[in-house]
Order: sequence, then structure tokens, then C-alpha cells
Amino acid sequence: MEKYIYDENNGLWYELVEDYYIPCLALLPEENKPIGIWGQRHLQYVKNCKRVLYTSLLTSCKLNSYLANIDEQAENMFFRLVKKFAEKENATEKLKAKNAMLWIGKMNNIQNAAAEIVNQELIFI
Repeated sequence: MEKYIYDENNGLWYELVEDYYIPCLALLPEENKPIGIWGQRHLQYVKNCKRVLYTSLLTSCKLNSYLANIDEQAENMFFRLVKKFAEKENATEKLKAKNAMLWIGKMNNIQNAAAEIVNQELIFI
């Protein structure tokens, strides 16, 4: 018996394993894009709370690109919010030079508020 056979009806290759032909199935290679902190957070959320979505993305080889897209959107949103809130709160370079501790406190509050908004709008949905 041949080690590999090709079935023209369904377009699959089969490998002989002991006495049975098993289809040679493999997932398509997925492009690896870097995933940052926001993508990692969303991955944990999807794994734990949205298992059907996670399984669907994983088996269709779209998980990495989906997470990279979420990460990029979240990062852009975060920096946009920080900039907007900093202007509103007068957390400028002048304040930084004049009173560094006040500036640090304001920027920490701004970053925490922006992170909370990003989490609610993009990450944990």
C-alpha cells in the first residue's frame, strides 16, 4: 500500500497510518504580528468569557491579526484620550517645569482614566 494517496473528489491527501488512511490536515500559517498589552488583555478576556469567538478565531487562523488590530485601536485611543485629558487638565510642560509632583499626579490620574475608558470600550466587550 502506498504511504500517501490523493483523493481527487475532495482534494485531500491521505497518509497511511498502520492500516488506515488518515487525512493530512494542517492549519494555514498565520502571519505573526506583535501584540501589545491591550491585545494580551483582550486575549485573556476572550479566552475566559467568549470561548466561541476565541475558538472560531483560532481555528480560522485569524486570532493573531484580530488581536493585533484590537491592540492598535486601543493604543491609538489611549494616546488620544491622554492628550485630550492633559489639555483639559492643564497638564502642560510649563506645569511640569514649575511643579513636577503636581504634574506627575495629574498625568497618573489622566492615564488611569484613559486606561479605564479603553478597557470598557474595546478590551472587555
